[in-house]
Amino acid sequence: MKVHVGAAATPEEAEAIAKSLAEHLGVDVDVYVGDGETPVASAEPSEPSYPLDDDLGPTDRERDLRAEIADIREGGPEKYRDRLSEQGKLFVRDRLDLWFGGEGGTRGAGDADAADGDPAGVTFEDGKFAAFDDWHPDAPAGDDGERNEAGGDRLPGDGLLTGAAEFEGRDVHFMANDFTVKAGSMASKGVEKFLRMQQRALKTGNPVLYLMDSSGGRIDQQTGFFANREGIGKYYYNHSMLSGAVPQICVLYGPCIAGAAYTPVFADFTVMVEGMSAMAIASPRMVEMVTGEEIDLDDLGGPRVHAEESGSADLIARDEEHARELVAELIGYLPDRAGEKPPTRETKPPKYSPDGIDELIPEAPNRPYDAHDLLDRIADAESVFELKEGYGSEIVTAFCRIDGRPVGVVANQPTERSGAIFPDAAEKAAEFIWTCDAYEIPLLYLCDTPGFMAGSQVEKDAILEKGKKMIYATSSATVPKQTVVVRKAYGAGIYAMGGPAYDPESVIGLPSGEIGIMGPEAAINAVYARKLAEIDDPEERAAEERRLREEYREGIDVHRMASEVVIDEIVPPSDLRAELAARFDFYEDVRKDLPDKKHGTVL
Repeated sequence: MKVHVGAAATPEEAEAIAKSLAEHLGVDVDVYVGDGETPVASAEPSEPSYPLDDDLGPTDRERDLRAEIADIREGGPEKYRDRLSEQGKLFVRDRLDLWFGGEGGTRGAGDADAADGDPAGVTFEDGKFAAFDDWHPDAPAGDDGERNEAGGDRLPGDGLLTGAAEFEGRDVHFMANDFTVKAGSMASKGVEKFLRMQQRALKTGNPVLYLMDSSGGRIDQQTGFFANREGIGKYYYNHSMLSGAVPQICVLYGPCIAGAAYTPVFADFTVMVEGMSAMAIASPRMVEMVTGEEIDLDDLGGPRVHAEESGSADLIARDEEHARELVAELIGYLPDRAGEKPPTRETKPPKYSPDGIDELIPEAPNRPYDAHDLLDRIADAESVFELKEGYGSEIVTAFCRIDGRPVGVVANQPTERSGAIFPDAAEKAAEFIWTCDAYEIPLLYLCDTPGFMAGSQVEKDAILEKGKKMIYATSSATVPKQTVVVRKAYGAGIYAMGGPAYDPESVIGLPSGEIGIMGPEAAINAVYARKLAEIDDPEERAAEERRLREEYREGIDVHRMASEVVIDEIVPPSDLRAELAARFDFYEDVRKDLPDKKHGTVL
C-alpha cells in the first residue's frame, strides 16, 4: 500500500505512520514524503503473537452452547412428548428425520456436512434460540434480576422449526410445528420465523413444505403478533404471493384450528393423515358455544370431510410414512418454481396395451367404462397420480407421464353419473387446471360427457358459477393443451373440456366420438316429441324414433366433425398414445399470450 504525506513530514514521522498503518490494516505500507519517488519509510504487519498450532480446540464457551442446543432439541415438557406415541405421531425432530434423513432424504447418513444432531438432509435450521430468554435457565437475568427456573414452561424455538433441506434431490424450505410446545400454538417469535421462511422462499424460488401440527394462535400472548403488519395475518398474504410462484405443499399431522387451518387451504397441495389430522375454522367447543351444535373434531373437519365434502384435501395418507411417500411422488411432477419446465423421466410403456382402447370404449354413449382404464393404456406405467379422488368424482384430475413428460389430465368419468359435470367436479377441475398452468404442466382433456348437469339442486349448488370457473381456467391456461373426444361431447361440456374454441393445440377424436348440443335421446325428445306422439301404432312410432335418432347421430358423428374441420384429426385408438406423445413433443415450447390486463374477474 502506498501512502503520500506532506513535504514537511520528517523521516521519523513517516516511519511512525508506516508502522501504525501496517499494524492497523494488516498490509505492507510504503510512505512517500512530498513528491518523492522513493519511499522514506516502509513497514510490514508483525506476526501474530498467539500460537497457531494443532492444540487449539473448543473452550467451555462452545461446549456450553452445544449443551444449550441439545436442550433445545429435546422440545417441550417431557410429559407432552411421552403422549405423542399414544396419539400415533412422531416428535417433530423425529419427523424431520423421516423426511430428510437417511436413504429417502438426500445426503447419506453421517455426511460430515450435516449439522450435529440434524438429519442428513437438513441443510440448516433457523431460529433454534427463538424465545430462549423466556424459558431457559441459562438465559440472562430478566429486568427483575431473576433467572428462569429449571423445569418451568419449556418454549424451545417458540414451538416452530424452520430451515432448509434437501428432499428427493430438491432444495426446499420447511416449517414444522412442535406439538410438545403449547400444542404447536403460534406466538410472536414463531410467527417471525414463519414469515422469514416464506419471504426467503420468495427470494430463492424454492418449494415450501409446511409440516403442520398446530392448535392455532397462542391466545394469552396474542398482543404483538395477531393483527400487526408483520403478524400472523401476514402468513396468508405471503401464501398469496407464493401461490403460483413456487409449489407449496402442506401435510397435516394434528388438529389445525382457526388461523392454523388457513395454511393448508392456501397451499397448492394438502395431505391429511388418517386418525390424526383435522382442520376447521373453529374447535368443536367453540362451535357448540356459537351454534349449539355438538360435534366431534373428526366429524367437523377430519380427513373424510375434507376429502369428500369440502374438497380441501388433495390426498389422504394412512400414516406418517405414507404421507412422506405421497409428497415424494407428487413433487416429481412439479418444477422448483414458475417458469421452469417440470422434470421428465425415462419413458415406460403403458400398463396395458393401447390396442385395447377401442374395445374398452362402448359404442352406446350411456354405457359406462372407467377413465382409469383408459389412462392405463395412454400413460407411462405407474405414473398416474390422482388428486381429490373422493371429491367431484365425475371428473378425474391426475398427473401422469406420457413418454416421460409430466401431463395434467382432466378426464370425464363415465362410471360416475355418466360423466355429467356437477358443481364440485367443475370446481375441482378449475383449480387443477389453474395449478397445472401455473407450473408449466401441459394439459390433456379426455372428453366423454353429456355436459353440465341440470336441475334445481345443482342450480342451488352454483353449477353456473362453478362451471364458469372451469371454462375460465381452460380459456386462460397458456400451457400446451390437447383434447381428445373419446365419445360424447355434448352441450357446454365440450367448452369446459378444452374444445376447438378454447385454443387447444389439437382436438382429436376417436371413432366413437360425437359432438353436439345434446345427445340423440334428448334431441329427439326436444324436437320431435309432438310428431312422435301423433303416431298411434307403437311399433311404427318406435321405428320412426330409431330412424330420427340415427339420422341425428350421423349429424354429430366425429367423421362429420372432421369433414367440417371442426376437429383436427380422427385417430385410430391403438395409435392414441403415440399421437399424443408426438403432439406434446412438437408443441412443448409453444407460446401463448393473454390480453394485456391486470387480471380477470373470475375467481
